[in-house]
Amino acid sequence: MASSNTFASSATLKAYEDKIKAQVQEAKAKLEQVEASAKAKRAQHELTAISDLNATKQNIDRKLQDLKKTHQTYHARAKADINQEVATFKASVNALAGKFTSQPARK
Repeated sequence: MASSNTFASSATLKAYEDKIKAQVQEAKAKLEQVEASAKAKRAQHELTAISDLNATKQNIDRKLQDLKKTHQTYHARAKADINQEVATFKASVNALAGKFTSQPARK
């Protein structure tokens, strides 16, 4: 029974990882669009914010990798931490995208 429990846990963990990766990738794609616009407009403040958000994405990726090594007892807490960071990342990307697209072009 322990091996089927391990398999179920592994499958659940893989599904969770896939879900988080999809959410992060969607936000990352939006961030890349904003970055291209910021570079075209030479908007240094936005480029700095984008760099910070890229670091946040890397941190989320690291936490997902660490989750695989985390004892099952701590999965719920680790997932809650990752969920919070993903939500903050997505909200920050959306806020930056909204702010950036509402600004007039700089000359």
